[in-house]
This record gives sequence, C-alpha cells and structure tokens, in this order.
Amino acid sequence: MHHVLILLASNYEHEKNLWNARLALAQILSSAVYTDAIWTEPEGTSHVRSYSQKYLNQLVRAETPLDIDQLTAQLKETETRMGRTADMRKAGIVPIDLDVLEYDGTRHHLRDWQRSYVRKLIHGCNRP
Repeated sequence: MHHVLILLASNYEHEKNLWNARLALAQILSSAVYTDAIWTEPEGTSHVRSYSQKYLNQLVRAETPLDIDQLTAQLKETETRMGRTADMRKAGIVPIDLDVLEYDGTRHHLRDWQRSYVRKLIHGCNRP
C-alpha cells in the first residue's frame, strides 16, 4: 500500500461536491482520515476570475494500492465526472479539484505546500 495526502477543493456547490468526492475516493483509498473543511478566499493571478466564490478545502491522509500515475488518472477522471471542464476553470468555477500533495513521502504540487490554508490543514491532519 502507498501512503498519500490529497487536497480536495471546491468553489461551486461546495458541500455537495466535497461529499461526492469523498464517496468517489472511498473506492480507491483505505484508512482515510479527513481533516475538517475550511473556507478560503481564491488565490492566484493566472487569469481574471469572473467567478469569485470562496473555496472549501479539505485534506485526506490515506493508503492506496494504486501507483502515482493510476492515482492521478483516477483523480482527474473523478474531476471530469463531477463536471470539471476547461471552460469552467477559465471562468474560475471549480466544482472539484483533487491534487496529490504527497505520495510515499514525495511531495507534489510544491506551490500548494506554501499556502497558509494547506499548512493549517496539514497541522490538523497530523493531530493524533
């Protein structure tokens, strides 16, 4: 089994989409421990956002039998199945974003590790 840390985020139908993402993740993860979800303001300046709803963010620490490529493919498939499209992303609408932050001790999405809300969630994830 591989140890993973995954960031979940939504700025559209927040609670519903996080709930549905957790249901989907239950199919590929075991021993999952979720943090409390927290609200954050949109970050980043890569494009002008016409949709500026807050994000609801959550982390899950879990195990999976999938290798990193299989896991990433499953997460992207889940995002698509839940309605995420390039056009929505360009408009700033994110039904769900699922990012592997850590896989077997190797960090991914390094910019996300610097975000204050990720550090806060990680602190909550490491509590006994």
